Amino acid sequence: ETLQRIVSTLVNKNDEIHNFIDMLKHTISNLQANSSNAISELDEEFDGLYSVLHEMKGSMANTIQQEEARKIQALQDQLSQCSSALESSEELLELAVQSLDIKNPVELLEAARQIKDSVTVASAFRLSLKPKVSDSMTHMMVDFALEKRMLQAVKFLPVPKAPEIDVAACLVADNCITISWRMPEEDSRIDHFVLEYRKTNFDGLPRLKGEQRWELVDYIKATQYTLSGLKFDTKYMNLRVQACNKAVAGEYSDPVTLETKAFVFSLDSTSSHLNLKVEDTYVEWDPTGGKGQEKIKGKENKNRSNTASPKRSSNSPRASARGGRDRFAGESYTVLGDTAVESGQHYWEVRAQKDCKSYSVGVTYRNPGKFDQLGKTNSSWCIHINNWLQTTFSAKHNNKAKTLDIPVPDRIGVYCDFDGGQLSFYNANSKALLHTFRTKFTQPLLPGFMIWCGGLTVSTGLQVPSAVKTLQKSENGLGGSTSSLNNVAQ
Repeated sequence: ETLQRIVSTLVNKNDEIHNFIDMLKHTISNLQANSSNAISELDEEFDGLYSVLHEMKGSMANTIQQEEARKIQALQDQLSQCSSALESSEELLELAVQSLDIKNPVELLEAARQIKDSVTVASAFRLSLKPKVSDSMTHMMVDFALEKRMLQAVKFLPVPKAPEIDVAACLVADNCITISWRMPEEDSRIDHFVLEYRKTNFDGLPRLKGEQRWELVDYIKATQYTLSGLKFDTKYMNLRVQACNKAVAGEYSDPVTLETKAFVFSLDSTSSHLNLKVEDTYVEWDPTGGKGQEKIKGKENKNRSNTASPKRSSNSPRASARGGRDRFAGESYTVLGDTAVESGQHYWEVRAQKDCKSYSVGVTYRNPGKFDQLGKTNSSWCIHINNWLQTTFSAKHNNKAKTLDIPVPDRIGVYCDFDGGQLSFYNANSKALLHTFRTKFTQPLLPGFMIWCGGLTVSTGLQVPSAVKTLQKSENGLGGSTSSLNNVAQ
């Protein structure tokens, strides 16, 4: 025995080392890929910077050229005006010189008067002999000294530290998980967070092999997030968080493992009536009694081996939980769940098709008679809905029925407190109580479903809703019976 323990310990250690080696190889591969990505992203950043600088250079050079053109045009206009004035002034000067040669005093006086009038209105006397613009272009100079220092100071963006998950603030309820975390130190560069989660049946750290892939929720701005609408078909869930800035993501936080235990079962096709077609969590009335399916699958069955299906193997826990039994027959159009309730508090829901004529939802002890109907024996409890001709809604046990004078919901929740001896039915949408059975359960219970003309869908992997827990506390606090069918001695 000691040797067996030593060998077992060694085998476990070998498995751990193998897994660690695989993880190291996986890490090396990721490191190489991430390094290549970092270089590519660096090239893109510098190419982007070069592009911005080139674009800025072109824009600023264009501005300088426009300023040069504006100034040249102003000087050219002024030069043209001066040339015109000079030409007019020279003509007037030549006329004055010619007038000095006139001998006739009268003619001289008239010429002098004309010259005076022309000089008075000459444009040469209205010109400003100062350039309108200067030849300086110093206002178009740039100084990149500050920018150069900034560029020289460019370093790799600091990697955000790994967040710390606040396990005490995490909450698992109503098939939702609220996870909360904090940063080990203030970091103003944080842009968002990334949350990853995956389901597992192991209560320890995530394992490399045999695990489901991580599911990702990106761009979370707050330091808390709620995953809703989950189906808890595993015992636990691993969660981890990483912080990201504009360009880089930090290391993941230490993963946490939260328990997500819920009641999970499928419909047991080996127990179902031949007039029922069963697929996992769906059952449908089949008036052909399976003959139509048998004709289609006849050729396939000839080619199959006689090896039992692994899912329905007699060695499976679910198979052993229900025990061997015959199919339901006669008018007991029933199918059972493949997992027994033996302790604790559990919850599941059922939705009926709108055209369903008659159906029952409840529980029964193991191995009911093949002709037994739910609620007509002292070992089964149910609520029954009959939509044939007119709708009736009742609670049944031990062949006694109590009419429920309330509307039939489209979805029914079943709450079973095995240890507390309580079976309650709820409107799954509003969580309003429909009916409660109280008794002492002396044997394991199997979920049971009866269907005639229509179909039922069962939702499992659900936790007991908080609203139901609150109602249970209120109801138990009042202490009284809720039905004449309650408190039945077993």
